[in-house]
Amino acid sequence: MATIDTVWRARDTKPGDIDAALRASLAQIHRDNAGYVPARVLNLVCVVDKQYSGEIANRLRRVGRYHPSRTIVCSVDPRRTTLDAVATIAAPSEVRDGEIGLLRETIVVECGQKHLKNLDRIVDPLVVTDLLTCVWAPHGHTEAVDSLLDLSQIVLLDSVDEPEPVDALRRARDLSEQVYVVDLAWLRSTPWRERLAATFDPDTVRPELNTIDGITIRHHPDSTAAALLLVGWLASRLDWRVDPLFASQSGTVLEGKVHGRRQDVKVRLEPDPRLQVRGLAGLTISTASGRTYSLDRGPGGLRAHFQNRRGETRDWTILGASRGESGILGEGIRQALLRDGTYGPALACANGLLR
Repeated sequence: MATIDTVWRARDTKPGDIDAALRASLAQIHRDNAGYVPARVLNLVCVVDKQYSGEIANRLRRVGRYHPSRTIVCSVDPRRTTLDAVATIAAPSEVRDGEIGLLRETIVVECGQKHLKNLDRIVDPLVVTDLLTCVWAPHGHTEAVDSLLDLSQIVLLDSVDEPEPVDALRRARDLSEQVYVVDLAWLRSTPWRERLAATFDPDTVRPELNTIDGITIRHHPDSTAAALLLVGWLASRLDWRVDPLFASQSGTVLEGKVHGRRQDVKVRLEPDPRLQVRGLAGLTISTASGRTYSLDRGPGGLRAHFQNRRGETRDWTILGASRGESGILGEGIRQALLRDGTYGPALACANGLLR
């Protein structure tokens, strides 16, 4: 749908002036056409490095219907000492009588490193009150996130962004004690968790859950945290007791055992350098009854393989399992308005898998 934009710019400005200008623009748009009303669902505060702000803007443009109502982008230039701002209001180009055109607001504030410690003072006047506020800092800036915790109810993060999984998962755990955390690394595993749950859902198959004796997860080299979260999910749902995994001699593979009700479960996490996108490449679950069940990425979806003790096999494709990276971010924004009760226990078990 075609849109129209109202743009306001200022140099060396203040948060109060930005808020006043945005209010005035909204009022003028509504006076010109009463069918235009501001969307009021979610504030999204993004803290980004200025040099990568274009990339983040492109990602946000592709989230589709899950676009936040008001987006506040804090674009960080380490050398900057003052605030410059651009406020944009986007609206459908035509609104007929009796229709409603939703206005979406974007504020870009160019700030410096010195502003991050007290970023809440800049952002507070700009968020829409009485709405949930979600904070996302894809380039780190933990100091900025910490300063915004009193203003926000949700933190959006991606545990695979951290070089060390132990740092990523502990950071997620610490944040979870203060706000609701939406982890993109967790959301990437959603199709895998859904398919595993569906596989063991029939009454005739469900007893096999108690006989699982091995799980191997293949993942992108930078997505160890995602693999740990998937094992953590299984452990939390199946009441496995976890112990820390150990690195292999090569230092890239993590392996060890967790303890089920009937037997130990061998765990192996293998990086797959062939995978070009973040997340999981495949997994294999084996049971004491001699069954193996595998899922692997493939054209058009996940490729499933089943084999029993007698050597009988079955292969099929699960279509449309992946959302893609733009879909993952959109799902992350949607999840900010929901509550996933399985992430917290999975995160706790995943932390238990690390030394």
